[in-house]
Amino acid sequence: MAAVAARGCGGAVCRRAWQRGVARKARGGAVPAGKSGLAPWVPVVGLEIHAQISSNSKLFSGSQVQFAAPPNSLVSFFDASLPGTLPVLNRRCVEAAVMTGLALNCRINKKSLFDRKHYFYADLPAGYQITQQRVPIAVNGSLSYSLCIDNKMSQMVTKTVRIKQIQLEQDSGKSLHDDIRSQTLVDLNRAGVGLMEVVMEPDMCCGEEAAAAVRELQLILQALGSSQAVMAEGQLRVDANVSVHHPGEPYGVRTEVKNINSLRFLAKAVDYEIQRQIEELENGGTILNETRAFDSKLGCTVPMRDKEGKQDYRFMPEPNLPPLILYDAKSLPANVSHQQVVNIDWIHERLPDLPSVKRAKLVEQYGILPEHSFTLLQNEDGLTEFFENVVKQTQMKPRKVIGWILNDLLSYLKQHSLTVKESPVSSFLLADLLNLLEKKEISAAAAKQVLAELWKGEGKTPLEIVKEKKLELIQDQKELEQICQVVIDGHENEVMAIKAGNRKVLNKLIGLVQRETHGRSNPVLVKQLLEKKLSE
Repeated sequence: MAAVAARGCGGAVCRRAWQRGVARKARGGAVPAGKSGLAPWVPVVGLEIHAQISSNSKLFSGSQVQFAAPPNSLVSFFDASLPGTLPVLNRRCVEAAVMTGLALNCRINKKSLFDRKHYFYADLPAGYQITQQRVPIAVNGSLSYSLCIDNKMSQMVTKTVRIKQIQLEQDSGKSLHDDIRSQTLVDLNRAGVGLMEVVMEPDMCCGEEAAAAVRELQLILQALGSSQAVMAEGQLRVDANVSVHHPGEPYGVRTEVKNINSLRFLAKAVDYEIQRQIEELENGGTILNETRAFDSKLGCTVPMRDKEGKQDYRFMPEPNLPPLILYDAKSLPANVSHQQVVNIDWIHERLPDLPSVKRAKLVEQYGILPEHSFTLLQNEDGLTEFFENVVKQTQMKPRKVIGWILNDLLSYLKQHSLTVKESPVSSFLLADLLNLLEKKEISAAAAKQVLAELWKGEGKTPLEIVKEKKLELIQDQKELEQICQVVIDGHENEVMAIKAGNRKVLNKLIGLVQRETHGRSNPVLVKQLLEKKLSE
């Protein structure tokens, strides 16, 4: 117990992150303090994450998997639980689960079992879900993720959460509530879609940690191709288990916040629930073992129902599915190929680079800062490829290219709510622009003007825009000297301040020359000319 508490809540980073989070909650209250003036509570957070497996068909039937298909258009007899229908296990889903387990450092069980988990909802026609409760496909793994200190990307710490298990299970259908007609309609398109449930141990202690862990898992799943993990489409759904207790005491009663579908909402839900439980206990109340939902509009969690126990689900072995048997190189029978069975070693050999490896390679290969490698991978799908394509096509050093990508390109993308793949400025056009800048044919200010024009998507090249807007750098040094002299003559106070030793004022004069030349002067050359004239 003590080891888990230390892992989840002992770090100063975690405590600061949690205290910052709960202090910002809706009621505006500070972290409740004990008699000593210090917060006497230890928050504990565990996660259960349901990831939809990337597969053309469902876990136990041949029905197609397609987001936003017309309601009930992708439902087989088995999905609808018609009598006499039997499950047939999807090999692709098994391989995806094995791949995910290996990437999360899990031990893969060569023999796993399927169970029936009973509960009664309108969108679960069989009255039970086929899952893996007793012996799941993967166990005892770990996930390392990085956390910013005080929201500073330059200060990051690495933390680890243990993975209890990964289990295969089928998804339920979806209930659609029609408030106008006071009806609830059922769409079974999702019923039977393959899921991987990743169960994380309670090793976290704030919403910031939970969101960081899930984001890293999301990147891993996408790198593997085992799940698209798009939270907005329900392909990654998170249940957060939250409790608080005094240091040295057993864990408190936990609540489960169900079906959170965004990282931002996850962080807010966890921090709110920690604050709610502390306030409830400080006021003499008790915490109920219940399931709650996060209301994103109100920014709070609300009760849904009492939490079911294992006995309520009436788990039993699935009678229509035999044990799932996997093999490795040692146990593979003679004259049997990997195409006939699922070979763990064969899958392990084909694992792609994981996000942590990709980040390390970016830093090593391009000499960029570690925090920039995180932004490239975490911020936008396809951003890393865009950066690498620009680097290949430009003479500018990668550490300068990264600034244009992360500061300028991302700013435009966010401003217009576009993805990298939708950007009207291709990697080729940006590289062409940066080459003009690197060859000192235009200034940085002019380059930003050109980028703004390129963003309009009118099909012009950077060079055409430069010529059209007359943005070329002034090459005539005598002309620049005359402009510098005019600026000096018109700003006597600034000149006096510089000669008195205030060198910072020189930047103002450089800016004035830039304004006079409409960004067509080289700031380095301008500085040299000004310094020469001021020293005369």
